Amino acid sequence: MISFLSILLILSLHPSTSTQLCRPLPPITRPSSSLAVAALLPRGGGKAASNKSKLTSSPSTAATMPQSFLQTILAAKSHLAAAAAARALSIFGMYPIDTIKTRMQMRQGNAWRVEGLYSGVMGSLVGQVPYGVLTFGSYEIYKQSLLTRFPNVKPTFIYALSAILGDITGSGWLCPSEVMKQQLQAGIYGNMGEAVRGIWKKSGLRGFYQGFTGGLARDVPFRVAQLTTFEVTKSIYLRAKRSNNKDNDSIALSPLEAAICGAAAGSFSAAITNPLDRIKTLMMTDTTNAYGGSVVACASKILRDDGIGGLFAGVGPRVGYIAPSVCIFFVTYELVQQKMKKTE
Repeated sequence: MISFLSILLILSLHPSTSTQLCRPLPPITRPSSSLAVAALLPRGGGKAASNKSKLTSSPSTAATMPQSFLQTILAAKSHLAAAAAARALSIFGMYPIDTIKTRMQMRQGNAWRVEGLYSGVMGSLVGQVPYGVLTFGSYEIYKQSLLTRFPNVKPTFIYALSAILGDITGSGWLCPSEVMKQQLQAGIYGNMGEAVRGIWKKSGLRGFYQGFTGGLARDVPFRVAQLTTFEVTKSIYLRAKRSNNKDNDSIALSPLEAAICGAAAGSFSAAITNPLDRIKTLMMTDTTNAYGGSVVACASKILRDDGIGGLFAGVGPRVGYIAPSVCIFFVTYELVQQKMKKTE
């Protein structure tokens, strides 16, 4: 949920990071990375340079993609290391809220009970922290490729599509840990080892991707809503800021202001996509195929059993998770970065 915001903060707090990425690829004229630009939604736009060579114009280009991905990660390694620490702490700190949300969505009694609030936290960290690195690296690769292939398309759409594709790419890694995490949160298994053995024995590798389509059905609309809402929130805030500083036309969001806008956008997006999040939760924890194994079948059963209100079970904890997560991430990222600079 906070992977996009992680990318925003990395690129906005350290604008030079984005200019170092993907150097083997064709040169691209891009807007400079401020937080608003790094939010995948640039202020002034920008187009790919008129370079006739395409990324797929020769077999050697495809072969350089893994190398480009690694160079992307290496170019931002210090920022990604700080982001990984910040991401881990924010996930750990807010994990009880996520567990409460899962219990509510499964209609378990006494969702606020203290026992088991951290069940599955290690599986979540193992999935989420590498997922952040994977989405960041793949986002940059997709962005470079799409800007080169479609130089006349608005960068706004390219950046948004790149973010979505980055999420989809990362989902291949994230889904198994999400399945284990949610089944542990639900109390289906007692520990991670038991979960791994149980899922494998019951369904093999396929069991670790149970609810994968439900995850995508949630994540893609969430990302579209988040990107759109971030842009609207940012525009409203900047307009208000300029009205109080009429002599300064170059006003931009500070990293902290952008984090606040991002938190607001994320909270709103979390609320409107809660029905899809509940579907994803029920699909991942459905060990008896009671929900039909598909997004449509699961949604139909929720409506039959609980009505429209059932789609919004757990919406409070889901919305309440976002803003504190961003605050924890922001503060931790800055502290780790300062510590790393002192040791250099």
